[in-house]
Amino acid sequence: QVQLVESGGGLVQAGGSLRLSCTASGKIFTISAMGWYRQVPGKQRELVARITSSGSTNYADSVKGRFAISGDNAKNTVYLQMNSLNPEDTAVYYCTAENRMIATIYWGQGTQVTVSS
Repeated sequence: QVQLVESGGGLVQAGGSLRLSCTASGKIFTISAMGWYRQVPGKQRELVARITSSGSTNYADSVKGRFAISGDNAKNTVYLQMNSLNPEDTAVYYCTAENRMIATIYWGQGTQVTVSS
C-alpha cells in the first residue's frame, strides 16, 4: 500500500554531516506522519524524529540541536539532516510512514549510517 525508498546513508567522520531522504509512493493520501527510527545491535529500535503532515515535529533528546527533520508534502518526501555526528549515532536508520486510520506503520528497508571516530 505504501512503499518507502531511502537514500543518503553512508560513512562519515565524527563531526561531519549527512542528509537522509525518504520518498513514499502508493497510497500517499493515507499517510498522516513520517519519521525516522534507528537501531543498533543489542538495543531496541529508537524513534529519532517524527513529523506530521501538518508540520509538527518531535525529536529524541539525544539528537535535539543536532538533527532536523523536514518534509515536502508535494514530493511525498521527508528528510533528516544530521549534523555534528558522533560514533553513537552509528545505526541502521529506518524511514517510517504512519496510517492512523488502520493503526499501521510502514517501514523502509533501512540505510546504514556509520560514523567513524
